[in-house]
Amino acid sequence: MFKDTSKEEIDLIAKQAWQAFLQYSKMPLKKRAEFMRMAASELEALGDDLIVLAQSETNLPEARLKNERARTIFQLQSYADACEKGDWMEIRIDTSIPDRNPPKPDLRKMLVPLGPVVVYGASTFPFAYSTAGGDTACAFAAGCPVIVKAHPAHAGTSTAVAKALTKAAEKLNMPKGIFSHVYGEGFEVGKALVTHPLVKAVGFTGSFGGGKALFDWANQRKEPIPVFSEMGSINPVFLLPGKLKESAADIAKSYAGSITLGVGQFCTNPGLIIGLAGEDLDFFISILGTEIRKAAPGTMLHPGISKAYIDKRKVALEQSGVETIAVSESEPKENQGTPTISSASGQAFLNNPVLHQEVFGPYSLVIRCKDIQEMQSVTEHTEGQLTCTLMATENDILENESLVDAVRNICGRLILNGVPTGVEVCLSMQHGGPFPASTDSRYTSVGADGIRRFARPLCYQNWKDELLPEELKDGNPLEMWRTVNNELTKNKVTSSR
Repeated sequence: MFKDTSKEEIDLIAKQAWQAFLQYSKMPLKKRAEFMRMAASELEALGDDLIVLAQSETNLPEARLKNERARTIFQLQSYADACEKGDWMEIRIDTSIPDRNPPKPDLRKMLVPLGPVVVYGASTFPFAYSTAGGDTACAFAAGCPVIVKAHPAHAGTSTAVAKALTKAAEKLNMPKGIFSHVYGEGFEVGKALVTHPLVKAVGFTGSFGGGKALFDWANQRKEPIPVFSEMGSINPVFLLPGKLKESAADIAKSYAGSITLGVGQFCTNPGLIIGLAGEDLDFFISILGTEIRKAAPGTMLHPGISKAYIDKRKVALEQSGVETIAVSESEPKENQGTPTISSASGQAFLNNPVLHQEVFGPYSLVIRCKDIQEMQSVTEHTEGQLTCTLMATENDILENESLVDAVRNICGRLILNGVPTGVEVCLSMQHGGPFPASTDSRYTSVGADGIRRFARPLCYQNWKDELLPEELKDGNPLEMWRTVNNELTKNKVTSSR
């Protein structure tokens, strides 16, 4: 039904996107924000027909899809507000001192858009991380046209959303090429996009293999470009002894829900739980096992994800030293993921890299460490993660400073006494982490701070006020917060030029 986009078509699309960039990048922030709000309105106007279509392609329940669409609309609207406000532009102004020896020039710096951005739709989130999702919203806010590659698992849903974005662009007479939509079952289309010389950045959420391939192709170009790939995470949970002693049952019940939420198909699913061997951990494991046995299998997004879960779960459970603790007592149907808990020693984890790998679905591995030193060693040998969670009392934190430091060094979001599933869309959210969780841990893919991914700093030196962009003019006509001579202010600049 959906034909792969040819290289010739991609070349034309990229050229149109570049021409659109030359116009869109110079449009006022208010105009960008207006476009994004219109896109949100057109997405909302698709109504329940879009939800029914997405259900047919993803097996996701109606409530989940409606919540995700609402989040996607909120992202477009809130990032539009942030775009217009302009704080993300990081404006810095240092006025000249002409009578200094040597004279100090007038210097004014701001972030400017990179150019056309390619966004790869995510299989797990047909709305929030796909066609009109966070990467697309951030790119539009930064002043960049977007080329979306539809994910084959929900190409029909992606097409419907793409039509809404195109309609929004047409209503506001945005330049042709500000948004484009392409298809591709294999890697050829993805490679053609990331290697096209007029593409200037990439946003991706998906597997390590896919994200790393894009990253490598981008860095092999004559002009390397940034790739912001989120590539998975096992989101370790550290059960410190004081907290485990006082709350083992409550923690176990809470984590049974987190592990099985959405059939485990969240990038922040807790796939690794680490504690100290002993009666308290044994009690935790027994309660967790009881809850997992009662949990019903759920239908996964599509057959590919279901097969990958079955295969990787089988490999994980067959590893030496791994004990199966609990499996759902309900028989799974076709394409369903079976909730499963296993356990291994700290030494087994240290000796076997397979146990570090993500099993994407309702699965978690409990690691039994012989002491705090082994827990710290496990931490130091754990790869970069989107999140880490400390289940700990205040004394646990104060008494284990080295462990807490080690945990902090491997994650983008450090949670205390909670679950990692659930990502708030706000400025303070960090959704990204050290490699291999993401390809650039300095940035987030959730929240308006993500706009900065698709912009670069540009400094204007000794420009006359009337020739400067509105954002840098002495009079501050846009009433933006700017750092002027090391002071954050909205005041006009008193220039010595």
